Amino acid sequence: MIKKIALVFSFVVSSVTAQNNTSYWQQHVDYTMNVDMNVDNFQYEGVQELIYTNNSPDTLNQVFYHLYFNAFQPGSEMDVRSRNLPDPDPRVKDRINKLSPQEIGFIKVSSLSQNKKPVTYKVAGTVLEVTLDKPILPGEKVTFSMQFFGQVPKQIRRSGRNNKEGVALSMTQWYPKMAEYDFEGWHAHPYIAREFHGVWGNFDVTINIDKNYVLGGTGYLQNPKEIGHGYESPGTKVKKKTEKLSWHFKAPNVHDFAWVADPEFLHDMVKVPNGPTLHFLYKNNAEIIDNWKDLQPKSVELMQYFSEKIGTYPYTQYSIIQGGDGGMEYAMCTLITGERSFESLVGVTAHEMAHSWFQHVLATNESKHEWMDEGFTSYISTLAMNEVMKQNNPNSLKGSYKSYFQLAISGVEQPQTTQADRYAHNAAYGASAYSKGAVFLSQLGYVIGEDNLAKTIRRYYDEWKFKHPTPNDFKRVAEKVSGIQLDWYLTDWTQTTNWIDYGIKEVEEVNSKTKITLERLGPMPMPIDLYVEYQDGTIESFYAPLRMMRGEKDNPIPSINRTVLLDWPWTNPTYSVEIPKPISEVKAVAIDITRTMADVNPSNNNYPN
Repeated sequence: MIKKIALVFSFVVSSVTAQNNTSYWQQHVDYTMNVDMNVDNFQYEGVQELIYTNNSPDTLNQVFYHLYFNAFQPGSEMDVRSRNLPDPDPRVKDRINKLSPQEIGFIKVSSLSQNKKPVTYKVAGTVLEVTLDKPILPGEKVTFSMQFFGQVPKQIRRSGRNNKEGVALSMTQWYPKMAEYDFEGWHAHPYIAREFHGVWGNFDVTINIDKNYVLGGTGYLQNPKEIGHGYESPGTKVKKKTEKLSWHFKAPNVHDFAWVADPEFLHDMVKVPNGPTLHFLYKNNAEIIDNWKDLQPKSVELMQYFSEKIGTYPYTQYSIIQGGDGGMEYAMCTLITGERSFESLVGVTAHEMAHSWFQHVLATNESKHEWMDEGFTSYISTLAMNEVMKQNNPNSLKGSYKSYFQLAISGVEQPQTTQADRYAHNAAYGASAYSKGAVFLSQLGYVIGEDNLAKTIRRYYDEWKFKHPTPNDFKRVAEKVSGIQLDWYLTDWTQTTNWIDYGIKEVEEVNSKTKITLERLGPMPMPIDLYVEYQDGTIESFYAPLRMMRGEKDNPIPSINRTVLLDWPWTNPTYSVEIPKPISEVKAVAIDITRTMADVNPSNNNYPN
């Protein structure tokens, strides 16, 4: 016994020491669930066995589960928050408050045990607070056994029943889900409206449902011949003798499980060359079938684009399913509304598919760092659309910059470190997460160079896939790739509402030379690319690195001769550049002709103005 205690103590000490230095750990879950769905009253019963592995250096005395469907009840935190926002989500507004008992959503836990011994628990809105029978020691595995009962809400917000396009069941956030515990502690956030955070693990899920329903979602179907749906052999059918069929799915190494069901689904499959099989499930509606057929080759191109630019998609299957209330990503699948124009259909698919990399392989904590997922996804999906749809837009991210500029001058911007549910305005949240997040990446290309940005994205994916990276983890990858220090960039852009505004203060001739005085008018410092066009048509560039960078990027336009100037200390409000030519030979001067620096007032970036 003494030896065993000593070994445990040694493990705890070494784990703590490692975690405080450089080592990384994360928790692990294995779910086995069997669910019986009643399609007449939209209620379901479930049995869940959850094997939880405590890989942390900490002893756990309690655990928490998310009960997301409880948000769809009058008086819930989501309902109250929506009714008190100045600009509530138009899909919600006050509708939750008007739901009848037959229309609300809920998840009720009937019983819960730890290693076959009952535990005490209480429901606090959308969170189940569990007091353990025994603490879970570092390195220990325990089995939680649960019975639960749920009702699918009529109000659609990602999940729900009978959406406006007639899809019967959009089953997302539908099961009691273990909250994440990491180096910061528990992340048992109430479900109010925003995004999610989950524990990596394996799912084994059986769904018993009316035989006329067709299902799709997370995981690989284990019994296609028994189901007779044709996941392996398109068109194959079997005689369905029972009233219900049991759809058995397994999903390895994911942090969520979603499914969609409808009796009118059409199901197509397309193989990506040297890649996964794409599944398309959509309503048998003559008005949308052509668009959904045309979407399929474009989806193949998108999958290839993301795999090339970010990294290889790690699963052998991805499903694009009509459902939900807009577009939302889940493990190995997405739910999108399908009654759209073709360009919109491809656009929403591009965005949600890109989430498969930035959220469902690189699983950032979206409650705290939503811009890392939404912003990075917006950046890469915009570039993908430009190529796949042959838009030929030389500045495809212009819309993201415009949205950010509006946010920066709106007076309601909050730092990107704001917890996702704490934004005082929905519009400010959206612009910050999506647009400002996309500009973060695009502008990083301005700071470290486009080639280094591309390398950073690929290395970030390679080093942090199937983990939970933080903003600092991404910054460190970018620093290693570029050799440039970036703490100032991450701090100013994400932890403050500082804006960028540089200007050409004066151009004058001094001793037959042209002296250009630049000024920093905004509080956020940046390196400066200055371009000078001469009367003979030649162009020359001058690069003033920011001293805090401790390095410099390569010439972004190699065809233009560049002079590297002395570093610009951020404390200095002005900076002078001397050109060995008289002012009569200078035709124009401009700051950042690529327009990738997010200068909120570009009107003072040119001479003559």
